[in-house]
Amino acid sequence: MNHIIFLVFRRMRTPLLALMVAYTIAIVGFVLIPGRDATGAPAPMSFFHAFYFVGYMSTTIGFGEIPYPFTDAQRLWTSLCIFLTVSVWLYSAGTLIALLQEKTFQRALAEQRFARQVRGLCEPFYLVCGYGETGGTLVRALTERDRRAVTIDIKPERIALLQLENLREFVPALAADARSPARLLDAGLNHPCCAGIAALTDVNATNLKIAITAKLLNPRVPVICRADSVAVEANMASFGTDHIYDPFGTFALYLATAIQAPQRTRLFEWLTGDARRTPPTSRPPPASGRWILCGYGRFGKALHRHLTAQGLELVFIEARPERTGRPEGTRLIVGPGTEAPTLEEAGIAEAVGLIAGTDDDANNLSIIMTARELNDTLFVVARENQSDNHGLFCAVDADIIMHPSAIIAERIQLLLATPLLADFRRQARRQDEDWARELVERINALVLKETLAVWELTVGLDEAHAVQTALDAGTEIRLATLGCDPHDRAAPLPMIPLLHVRGGERRLLPPGDLPLGRGDQLLFCGLPIARARMGLTLQNPHALRYVLTGRSHYEGRVWRWLGPRLARRLGAAERARPTSTQDAEATRDHR
Repeated sequence: MNHIIFLVFRRMRTPLLALMVAYTIAIVGFVLIPGRDATGAPAPMSFFHAFYFVGYMSTTIGFGEIPYPFTDAQRLWTSLCIFLTVSVWLYSAGTLIALLQEKTFQRALAEQRFARQVRGLCEPFYLVCGYGETGGTLVRALTERDRRAVTIDIKPERIALLQLENLREFVPALAADARSPARLLDAGLNHPCCAGIAALTDVNATNLKIAITAKLLNPRVPVICRADSVAVEANMASFGTDHIYDPFGTFALYLATAIQAPQRTRLFEWLTGDARRTPPTSRPPPASGRWILCGYGRFGKALHRHLTAQGLELVFIEARPERTGRPEGTRLIVGPGTEAPTLEEAGIAEAVGLIAGTDDDANNLSIIMTARELNDTLFVVARENQSDNHGLFCAVDADIIMHPSAIIAERIQLLLATPLLADFRRQARRQDEDWARELVERINALVLKETLAVWELTVGLDEAHAVQTALDAGTEIRLATLGCDPHDRAAPLPMIPLLHVRGGERRLLPPGDLPLGRGDQLLFCGLPIARARMGLTLQNPHALRYVLTGRSHYEGRVWRWLGPRLARRLGAAERARPTSTQDAEATRDHR
């Protein structure tokens, strides 16, 4: 606010001085010029009357001549003062309009408004630095799960795009350099509700500076960073960055896991990312045979590091090995990979898999189309650098599309929005393929072609008020109780409990007879209607009582008065109803 006041007074100093001088000249002139009253006697104008008259004269309102009709000299002076004061007012208004249109002033206003919006937040939020493809995906994922977010990006057009998006929660946003400590403080770095900061810009140096600033100014806040360089990743880890994500290493590990354990990979695809909307592919990547990798940059190095451990035969194609280096112990073909002779030299006819991993989308598309003409049975992995080209990669029918920004956003949203799901993944990696296959079949039978929802809850007064109140009263509630429909307790809800956490104990696929306790954390998957109806049981004591006992109690004065009378009448009618053929005949004979 001080910056805005300083800018206003600095730019409006000359116009304000001009107004003061013009008003002073006009007022003094009216006081000095002799005037006459209604009888013709001399009546000089007082300073008060002069100030009042100049005030409405200079704004051209025109209330008339006061306190007496003017003389010719006064009217002449009035005419001169009108041109003087109106000219000064026009000059002042023009300077003010120019100030309002000045980018520096607008920026100061935006920063002040942004800081005020962040100070007004009263629930946990995440500070996202960089609203590119990764940051935008993360912000949308957080708001879809009713989490608050604040974002900073150096490009104003990205912030303008954010303001046009239809997000579930309002996201305060500012176009500024996130490397500035002052901007990070305005964005809530020291705010008591700040739950974490994510540095997701496309510049490693910027992410490094944000991480250092966050750790120095507020060490308690978790810091999540994107790093595309091994050196930068090591630097971030050296001063305690909590989570560091390398999109290339993350995808290489995913592909290696998909080759080694396809069923577990398919299960994770069901529960995370866009696979919640569509069933994951059933075609696993080949676990043996020759794989051809086009591009030995950062992506190719990460793939080489993880895939060689699987015992696969790898052949690299690189157009500029003098810049990227050469893989150790692996065959390298020098060439672009977009031409048939280069692919044939690499043995495309005998290959089982192809990874188009260059940093140019046009080259990757050309590689895939050329390779498919030479071998149409290839398992194809495509690197998508720009999300605008996603439709083109879908058109070439790639088995797996790798987008660095989407990978980072998925991992971070998994960590921030559903931390129990990340815990479930760690526990599920210890299980075998048969366990994963059985769970995938259960989820498939449960969901069919509908949307799969994944949610978590903590047994407490905030998320399960009715359950917690009943537990405090000594009522035993088991996990199966939450799986009953509050509209028909005999019908189970379409959901599967995935994980139960109590203290340091974690249990996968907990049984229905598991008794619940205060502070228990639960992870579920199922249809969205199951989540909504479970929420009714968790928060509504009447719904919980019905699920537990099968009886609904009358609530409210009217129903408490009317309910017992209706029950007595229904009971009397039930007792009077014949219970057998003989009773019916006796009743008929009696009549």
